[in-house]
Amino acid sequence: MRLRNRMRIRMAAGEWVRMARVMAPREFKNKRAFFEFHILEKVEAGLALRGTEVKSIREGNINLADSYAREMNGELFLVNCHIPEYRAGGWTNHDPRRPRKLLLHKREVAKIITKIEQKGLTIVPLRLYFNDRGYAKVEIGVAQGKKLHDKRADMKRRDADREIRRQMTG
Repeated sequence: MRLRNRMRIRMAAGEWVRMARVMAPREFKNKRAFFEFHILEKVEAGLALRGTEVKSIREGNINLADSYAREMNGELFLVNCHIPEYRAGGWTNHDPRRPRKLLLHKREVAKIITKIEQKGLTIVPLRLYFNDRGYAKVEIGVAQGKKLHDKRADMKRRDADREIRRQMTG
């Protein structure tokens, strides 16, 4: 009996039970984006990935913290998103910081591009997840940078809410 990527254990009644592999979370959030920016609009986009990138993300290896989207030749690309090389990839591995194409309809791309041409607006990824069909999706937000006093006000509001919850429970 050969075991592949799964472990079988014998229960007391003599039956064999398969134990599932430990899976990484199916959703990856960019918490820093919510701290650094006011999110004005959210849009869901597909993501053009290579095979080893998908496998690496499914293992839980992705960093959205410093990434942003930019327009190149009338298309949107996710830039500076770090997906480490897949450890079992070999020569088929990908470049960890390559620009990845966002899959949107032309009208959606045109609408977003006109918005970011305004002063001070940018596109940031908010979360990356796999939908029910197994496709990688990224939720991007048209955002405006926060000033230092806005960040401080948000921290005070969060601390006050946390204190209220603590008083209610205990």
